[in-house]
Amino acid sequence: MEKKQRVATLSGAVVAVIAVAMVLVNVIFFAKNARIDMTENERFTLSKGSANLVSTGLNENMKVKLYVTRGLPKTDLFVQDLVNLMSEYEQASAGKLTYEVIEPKTDEQRQEAKDAGLQEAAFGEGSETGDQATIAQGFMGVVFEYGAEKEVIPILSPDQTEGLEFWITNKIRQIRDRADNIDTRVGVIVKEGIKLTDANLVPPQGGRPGPNIKGILEQAFPFYKIEDVDLQGGDAEIDATLSGVIVMQADEDWTDKELARIDQFLMKGDKSLLVIAGAVNMKPSDASMKATLSTHGLDKLLGGYGIEMKKDVVLDFAVQMRIPVQNQLGSLEWITAPGLLQLQHDDGADANEQLLDNSFAGFFRLPELSFPYPSTLIPHPETQPEVKLTTVARSTEYATVEEAETVDLNLKKADKPAGEAGFHAIAISGEGIFKSAMQGKAEGIEIPEKSASPSRILVIASPQFLANPFARAGNPPPMPPQMAMMGAMGGDRNLQAIAMPYARQYLQTTILAFKNLLDWMSGDQDLLAASAKLQGDSNLLYKDVPKPKITPEDSEEAANKKLEDYKAGRKKLQVKIQWALTLIPSLLFAAFGLLRWRSRESGRDKYTV
Repeated sequence: MEKKQRVATLSGAVVAVIAVAMVLVNVIFFAKNARIDMTENERFTLSKGSANLVSTGLNENMKVKLYVTRGLPKTDLFVQDLVNLMSEYEQASAGKLTYEVIEPKTDEQRQEAKDAGLQEAAFGEGSETGDQATIAQGFMGVVFEYGAEKEVIPILSPDQTEGLEFWITNKIRQIRDRADNIDTRVGVIVKEGIKLTDANLVPPQGGRPGPNIKGILEQAFPFYKIEDVDLQGGDAEIDATLSGVIVMQADEDWTDKELARIDQFLMKGDKSLLVIAGAVNMKPSDASMKATLSTHGLDKLLGGYGIEMKKDVVLDFAVQMRIPVQNQLGSLEWITAPGLLQLQHDDGADANEQLLDNSFAGFFRLPELSFPYPSTLIPHPETQPEVKLTTVARSTEYATVEEAETVDLNLKKADKPAGEAGFHAIAISGEGIFKSAMQGKAEGIEIPEKSASPSRILVIASPQFLANPFARAGNPPPMPPQMAMMGAMGGDRNLQAIAMPYARQYLQTTILAFKNLLDWMSGDQDLLAASAKLQGDSNLLYKDVPKPKITPEDSEEAANKKLEDYKAGRKKLQVKIQWALTLIPSLLFAAFGLLRWRSRESGRDKYTV
């Protein structure tokens, strides 16, 4: 009996030691505010980009005030998350950032919050039965003080927690840049054609033009300065202090002198060139949506960099735009357009078949992007042996091209694609020591043989990548000044009806991609890492359920049947995962108990009384 008691005591001691160790580990992690975050976008911990910003990017101390309202389960949980996040900022800053939590209860504190620029609001929460609600009046905002500057997030919603770190990091950088006189300047080449200031994101509202992408970026990210660059026909040199330049779709040919100036800028080293242009030229306010194919001579510059641009338009029925629109009878019908490629990242795809490479900085962790009317790009790495060329966006293997001088891209067109199908690259990036593409090709312009240090280039062969093609084609034509007071003309109502759901479904990620591209152009990896927090949690991967391959030969019914089968397969897999997560831990625990029981029984048999 004494030996049995000793064995039992030893087993109990082992269990006690394990329990104490687990408690100690949790206490240590809690005391240090440390967590192990296994999520892809570091949802529960501070990103490395935010940590770098507050640890090495601040020249003086920053003070942060959190004005919060407690009293409801929802607000209490949000405040706790906000405090935990600010604690990580403070810990990462090594003393450069401190914060305090203020819960305004007195009239003086409430007035102080209002004077700081915060908005008082009512926070409500319904009961489980839904027959009553609890309301709390107060503040939920953040005030940043750095040097002589002050910034504020006037109100935060407890219902919207995604992207919280990004917006805080964004404000920290904004106030830091203003106080320290830091400007990130990017130039846009002035040329007749598509511009960042074009009101082509949504149709006009109430007689007023819609927003433009430059205005949105300058409002949300004021630390980026987007400046016009006038080459003056090639007589003017590009400002060497710019981080990079953007080339948009032009309506007229590029001269050798203009291309030489762009090449001269890139050869300075540590510069970026972003080309958002292709061979598909469509006039604004043209509801016929007919396109003419021409590269306008841009292929001479890009070809020298090892990126050949073909004079074609890529059509892909497998990833074409599909938008539900309500018809006159009140029912939904699907609007499709094979010229608008909706490319998604696939974690299970091979590198040479990946449609959207969201490991590339400009498309960082974006699940899907729209590429309207792209042209084919062909990489020629032998042209630039010291540059790494990477295809970051491509069509599916079912894509075909049209190469006629004029192409009808109207939505009413129902032709099936003709010609040989295959993958087509539509976005290619390059980084390294570039050889000059225009050396000796423009009189009076001296260009080095190679770039002084590594530079970056990205070609997106989708002219309307930063536009809403339906708003652009459906917008009313510009009116002469003497008729502007009469109000804008109507434009094409059918295209405008499609433009709004297109904007809701695709333009948010397009705008975020453009912000990422500016980060890529400036080489700012810190804000790029924080921007991943704008994305929600990654969906479960269903690699065992292959995605449906919708071929051009499939009818609408067949395509819908494949999509429904795919959804059913995912649902079936979800049920399997649910039962596996429910049963397997229980079975393992029971197996461990049986093993321990048999081990102890075996041990008892070895002892005799």
